[in-house]
Amino acid sequence: MRLRCTCLVINAPDDLRVVEQDAGEPGPGQVVVQVGFGGICGSDLHYFHAGGFGTVRIKRPMILGHEVAGTVVAVAPGVTRVKAGDKVAVNPSRPCGACKYCLEGLPNQCLEMRFYGSAMRDPHVEGAFRNLLVCDAVQCEPVAAHVPLQHAALAEPFSVALHGVQRAGPLLGKRVLVSGCGPIGTLAVAAARIHGAAEVTAVDLTDETLAVARAMGAHATINVAQDPQWTQRFSTDKGSFDVMFECSGNERALRAGLEATRPRGTVVQLGLGGEISVPQNLIVAKELALLGSFRFHAEFALAVRLINEGRIDMRPMITGAYPLTRAREAFELASDRKRAMKVLLDFCA
Repeated sequence: MRLRCTCLVINAPDDLRVVEQDAGEPGPGQVVVQVGFGGICGSDLHYFHAGGFGTVRIKRPMILGHEVAGTVVAVAPGVTRVKAGDKVAVNPSRPCGACKYCLEGLPNQCLEMRFYGSAMRDPHVEGAFRNLLVCDAVQCEPVAAHVPLQHAALAEPFSVALHGVQRAGPLLGKRVLVSGCGPIGTLAVAAARIHGAAEVTAVDLTDETLAVARAMGAHATINVAQDPQWTQRFSTDKGSFDVMFECSGNERALRAGLEATRPRGTVVQLGLGGEISVPQNLIVAKELALLGSFRFHAEFALAVRLINEGRIDMRPMITGAYPLTRAREAFELASDRKRAMKVLLDFCA
């Protein structure tokens, strides 16, 4: 008997619909997850407001969402990784395992990646904003019984932050700058603390986001809208910070961070933006390492483990949870940086 599920579908910009669809049935190695909560990501907001981002555009209705956690309700014969009743966070990343990058140990660069809720491929890869999700058992990371599913749903963005930290190399004893305190930047603050950073300074344009950054472990915060000359205090003697995580995708933010980074420092670009120019002479003269960071792989299991062990408290990140019947309200709230950090959809309400 095939299952039916309730899904949140984007049809066109500003056109969200709750629809009933065929959920499929579990095949070999698969499980059925009753999704509890899903986090609204920046990419979901781009589809909602503009129908996509960059050259990526929705060409047909697509289920949104890739940040989800829930409870296993059925498993295919032979599945031993999880069992019915287990709480799990679902990894939305599904590399092929056979292309040259997968075989080189770079599955996040997979040439045949199928990532939930993405219009990069055609046909699109359907997302996980549905009350019943059929997925591979290997995508499921067990969540401890005491951990709320609301927290587990943030494992995916936390994985992105952890991958960025891994790209920077050892942080033990380092002075770290985080630029841009949306969900990824704020989780990068926590990830840097977990990895031994001696001092983390967070900069952003709003006091509201900076308050969450402090709650997630930032030692100091700077509102750059109120203090536009802030870099002068940190650029003395060629710079102060060992590592910068640029999470806004903004050219001015990157340039400011390069000024404040010390010689032979490392800058990791996590935020996505348009085409920008960089001060090449500054990068050369200070021998800076400018690195990109894209998605994650092994970090997903680490993220869930750190959440299970209580090494990170997700409570400051969560603005609120809304039922699917109020999805538009949830998306509009998530679009307001002054009022929201991470807005969740409640699939059981």
